[in-house]
Amino acid sequence: MSEAPADPNDNFIDGTEACRLLGVKPATLYAYVSRGVLKSYKQGIKRQRLYRRDDILKLLVVRPSDEAPALPAQNPEDAKRPEIPAAEDWIPYF
Repeated sequence: MSEAPADPNDNFIDGTEACRLLGVKPATLYAYVSRGVLKSYKQGIKRQRLYRRDDILKLLVVRPSDEAPALPAQNPEDAKRPEIPAAEDWIPYF
């Protein structure tokens, strides 16, 4: 986790908006950050985290939240797309 760069042209969104765009719960968003799938940035001295809108949109291209997980690729072009496992597969339930 890093501090947000000073570039005012970067378009940042908060966690609520990131969850809405991805169609995931906050725990899933945090799992993406902890696994290195997504990067978050501090906003001032508060605990609030920001996310680059472009990073969220790129993640949607990899696996849109309203689309069922893809079957094994039949097309060689599709085989090059990285897969992101569901958060349920990452987070152990005790």
